[in-house]
Amino acid sequence: MPRIRFPRRGSLQVWPRVRAKRAYPRIRKFKLSKDTKLNGFIGYKVGMTHIVINDPFQNSPTKGTEITWPITVIECPPLKAISLRFYKNFKHGSNLVGEIFANKINNEAKRNYNLPKQIKNKETNDFDLVKLLIYTQPKLGGIGKKTPEILEIPISGDKNSALEYGKKILNSEIKITDVFKENQLVDLHGVTKGKGVQGPVKRFGVAILSHKANKTKRGVAGLGPWTPSKVSYRRPVAGKMGYHSRTEYNKHLIKIGNKPTEIIPKGDFLQYGKVKSDYILIKGSVIGARKRAIILTNPRREKKELVPAQIQISYISKSSKQG
Repeated sequence: MPRIRFPRRGSLQVWPRVRAKRAYPRIRKFKLSKDTKLNGFIGYKVGMTHIVINDPFQNSPTKGTEITWPITVIECPPLKAISLRFYKNFKHGSNLVGEIFANKINNEAKRNYNLPKQIKNKETNDFDLVKLLIYTQPKLGGIGKKTPEILEIPISGDKNSALEYGKKILNSEIKITDVFKENQLVDLHGVTKGKGVQGPVKRFGVAILSHKANKTKRGVAGLGPWTPSKVSYRRPVAGKMGYHSRTEYNKHLIKIGNKPTEIIPKGDFLQYGKVKSDYILIKGSVIGARKRAIILTNPRREKKELVPAQIQISYISKSSKQG
């Protein structure tokens, strides 16, 4: 009999499979743009629908004919800033060396961020990077909550132009059109759906065993040797699944809209409600559950061939059965 070979069950590419600490991820490094602007934005996943377009790709067999694309709607209420922060690079990282606070901060942000009792602005000329501490305004959208997400986003450009731009937007609302444009690629950072405790078949994809050979079917035949008497972390065992911080690269931002009536179906979006502010359409699916915060950043592995020169949308579905 030949030796039966098969790939190991379950990928070790991302290990350990730890659950996220919060409902939106921490981004350790941003891809900075060549222009002077904010390098990220936060929106809320609404649901999915589909659009009809003329196929824009030159080498496609359906070039010029109408095709259907699945899309995800992400609502993007305007952001506001808490403070402008100055960072200085040192041997083992960067340190905060100065901070300028906004003139007016919403009460929702004050309740979820520990502001100093006496706010003192500290501006410095000895810095290498400028970041904006922003918070979302979910009350302006249809998500049905008030608690904001708070995140630091860097400002690209040389230090002087970044400082000037940061002071300009510190006390004003930041819209999605100030950061991104239509028909470009973006990276999406989010937290996946939580699945609870699952067995090894669903969690790792192990084969279902024969009902005659073992005491279990939806398990593994052996957890390891008697000596050493411990279970290796490589073994597929039952445990918590989902609710992980993940990144989706090169997602196509098709449209930025400010008229929610164009996309709201009859009876509103399932498990979300109405879209009340600016929104974007992303090609394909997006990680996470509905109402979950999604962070958009510049693409780190940009593939320009994925974006056609222009897209003509002839129809946006408003079916009440869309999720």
